[in-house]
Amino acid sequence: MASAVPDGAATARRIAAAVRALPDVAGLSAGPFGTVATPDLGGRVEGVAVRADTVEIAVVARWGRPLPGIADDVRAAAAGLLPEGVGVHVDVADVATGTE
Repeated sequence: MASAVPDGAATARRIAAAVRALPDVAGLSAGPFGTVATPDLGGRVEGVAVRADTVEIAVVARWGRPLPGIADDVRAAAAGLLPEGVGVHVDVADVATGTE
């Protein structure tokens, strides 16, 4: 049985900060329909959706490295902030080429 994620908004903020700090991540994305987000006081944490037993993260990757490796880094950064057994799903929503 998967573990439950405690305090969704605080967890989402911590994950967002850790993921933004990764060198190959240009930013977070709420996804095409704005559904990758966690409600927070005064707004929401976009790019991180904390659910009962899973976390979904949508990122904008920097051009250069293979995307599966970037997704692995994102997953590892988030997993270190979550209880064991919580699933982490990573979506590379876009790629920033540096010319945008």
